[in-house]
Amino acid sequence: MSMQLVDTLDRPIRDLRISVTDRCNFRCTYCMPKEIFNREYKFLPRELLLSFEEIVRLIGVSASIGVEKVRITGGEPLLRRGIETLISDIAAIEDIRDICLTTNGSLLPRQAEVLAAAGLDRVTVSLDSLDDETFMLMNDAAFPVSQVLEGIEAAAAAGLVPLKVNMVVKKGINDSSIIDMAKHFRGTGHVVRFIEYMDVGMTNGWRVDEVVSSAEIIEKIGSCYPLELVDSDYLGEVAQRYRYVDGGGEIGVISSVTAPFCGDCTRARISAEGNLYTCLFASSSIDLREPLRAGASDDDLRDLLVSVWKARSDRYSERRSEATLSFPKVEMSYIGG
Repeated sequence: MSMQLVDTLDRPIRDLRISVTDRCNFRCTYCMPKEIFNREYKFLPRELLLSFEEIVRLIGVSASIGVEKVRITGGEPLLRRGIETLISDIAAIEDIRDICLTTNGSLLPRQAEVLAAAGLDRVTVSLDSLDDETFMLMNDAAFPVSQVLEGIEAAAAAGLVPLKVNMVVKKGINDSSIIDMAKHFRGTGHVVRFIEYMDVGMTNGWRVDEVVSSAEIIEKIGSCYPLELVDSDYLGEVAQRYRYVDGGGEIGVISSVTAPFCGDCTRARISAEGNLYTCLFASSSIDLREPLRAGASDDDLRDLLVSVWKARSDRYSERRSEATLSFPKVEMSYIGG
């Protein structure tokens, strides 16, 4: 039975997001712009990555202090060889009741069944437009929409549901695709989550005038397909949920910029090399790899995690201003969003 642990703002720890690689086969402009993440960029060498055994150990310790949900991220997590072995080991941990993976979908067609068989519960697939030209402009890797849709179909067929589709909305780039995305996934059982373009990291050139607010998104979709607000499923749910009045399913909006949800954030993040971050917009971290490899006991690791969470006071999105934009922040590709 896990303990009840809360931070300085009385927020419990419930969700752990673990990156298994800092590499990706896409170069999405809002996450890994090619100008920075090019052939000269130095990605983490294999020996610095946490091993699967180390990841499983950290999750086990985290479960003992309240973590119930694990999300595997990257980079692109399906680039990490043997990922199904990691999933199988996580699934065996007592108190972990939900295992999800966030992916660009490119490798799902050949991996979905293996992932499901290993114990993965769900996937979230990133897809920023149904228009090839727009999508390729954003992924900057000449990857077509059809292959992502193939991955979504493979995941659904393998039982990795309810499946969520994440669309980062950037004004003047893909906001014209909002209605098409809503229309395409209506009635499929999949939930599209429209995400406000965020100032994560220091390399994406974020500007507030490129943000399309969730209110605008809901108004646009609702003018075609009437919507009604739905209550949250659980404490700390990042998306505000809406369902189609005619029963065509639901959508979500993630409003980190215009309607921050720091007040009930229950998420901790661990990078591929074992750095613990207590906020998506964090500028500092705690090294977990060093004590892991220096022989720390589970009790030692638990005490470290407890001390970090108890001291946590992060609420970047609520404090966002012109001044905070210059704060050094960890890259999204490094901790998986």
